Amino acid sequence: MPQRILVVDDDKSIVKVLSAYLEQSGYQAIPAYDGEMALHTLRRERPDLVILDLMMPNRDGWEVTNLVRADKTLAATPIIMLTARIEDTDKIVGLELGADDYIPKPFNPREVVARVKALLRRVRLDQSPNSAPHVLVNGGLKLDLDQRTLTVDSQLVELTRTEFNLLEAFLSNPGFTLTRDDLLEKSMGYAYEGLGRALDTHIRNLRRKIEPDPENPKYIQTVYGVGYRLTGDN
Repeated sequence: MPQRILVVDDDKSIVKVLSAYLEQSGYQAIPAYDGEMALHTLRRERPDLVILDLMMPNRDGWEVTNLVRADKTLAATPIIMLTARIEDTDKIVGLELGADDYIPKPFNPREVVARVKALLRRVRLDQSPNSAPHVLVNGGLKLDLDQRTLTVDSQLVELTRTEFNLLEAFLSNPGFTLTRDDLLEKSMGYAYEGLGRALDTHIRNLRRKIEPDPENPKYIQTVYGVGYRLTGDN
């Protein structure tokens, strides 16, 4: 059974091109042309991943992402946001709402397929048994790899998939400086020039959720010119 990809864009030519490339790579493409249709299709078909345009009629990509992440039955669905708007604020809002990746238009369809493969590979790894410790602890942070849950000072905190993978990378390497490329590879499955701002947004979101004072972080320290390092008490 091929993995199913929901392709959502009000430009039918884009849906057609992406669907053709996805199907050539062995996926089943499911088309949708506005936000309302996307939500109905998501609830009915439960696809393995969504490629979602930002600017659409009948609910835009931001609203669809927000609704998906708020629905417990759909919340784990990977989302790649696709948009002609490339302002940093748009990208940040999309990532803050829980999009896993962000691709600006115009795009190379082969790159979109490569990102789909990388994100689905991350999902498989997330769901596979792991011989590593099943619970990682540092100070008040407790990350359960089996249940994929985080508690901060005994309080349950919701994380996106990318945030979870980032925190797992940090907790697995306490005190060790991870480069930006290391973190992109571990959290998103690939690294390339231009993703640095996306990484910074994910780090900022993660700090907001785990730090007593995000402006003066206790756990995730910036190593200027290199990357980030996890400190704190093991």
